[in-house]
Amino acid sequence: MTDPPLRADCSHCFALCCVAPGFTASADFPISKPPGTPCRHLNARHGCSVHDELRPRGFRGCAVFDCFGAGQQVSQVTFAGRDWRTHPGDATRMFDTFAVMRTLHESLHHLAEAHGLLTAGEQAPALRAGLLAEVDATAAATVTLTGADADTLLAVDVPAHRRAVHGLLTRASALLRAGLTPAAGGQGRLRALGVDLVGARLAGADLRGAELTGRLLIEANLRGADLRGADLRGADLRGAEVSGADLRGALFVVQAQLDAARGDEATVLPAALARPAHWAPSP
Repeated sequence: MTDPPLRADCSHCFALCCVAPGFTASADFPISKPPGTPCRHLNARHGCSVHDELRPRGFRGCAVFDCFGAGQQVSQVTFAGRDWRTHPGDATRMFDTFAVMRTLHESLHHLAEAHGLLTAGEQAPALRAGLLAEVDATAAATVTLTGADADTLLAVDVPAHRRAVHGLLTRASALLRAGLTPAAGGQGRLRALGVDLVGARLAGADLRGAELTGRLLIEANLRGADLRGADLRGADLRGAEVSGADLRGALFVVQAQLDAARGDEATVLPAALARPAHWAPSP
């Protein structure tokens, strides 16, 4: 479940995240950049000349981006170490392949977590075994794709892949969260707020086992909220206040989500994730 590596290794990547994606000036980026164009701060050694100052300079989007290891996979495996600068004819295909590879690597990250949780779980043994077999088969097929050539990768039906993995993870999540439901007050607050939770006031809310997949929690106040066992897959936590929140056992949380949020030393983190260095100390 860890082949290929799912952690970014920028030293073996040709700075694909600084070239391939485009972005528009916003709260996350102080400048605009079209796709396929190197960032003005990219140096000749494929390094960011302002890397240590990304947040102060307004590049929050860069500070939280995670390719899940797709960059070095495309650079060193798919294109066998060919640099887009020295092989400009490969540039467009390399950048397009990077987008596909990142989706595959993110899927593998979530599938690996689902594998571990289903293996360790005790709920509904027969159902769990069936889901585990599907997770492992999907992961194996995805791993095979990550080692394919660029033409094969560019032919991948990415939306279909996303739907298949999403459906599988949703079923696994439902099983893993069985018996973990928010208290009536927490459920009521979520229903009243609807799908859009931007700026939502959920401080202290009991959100145990809540299904928050893909929800917009931008600038939401989750201070002291109980998010144990909640499914936060793909939830947008940019600027969300999670100081003192309890995220133990929260499902499918990635480091980039924590990096985009605001927390403190009292925030209880999911296992295997690190406390962001920019978070404030507890008062």
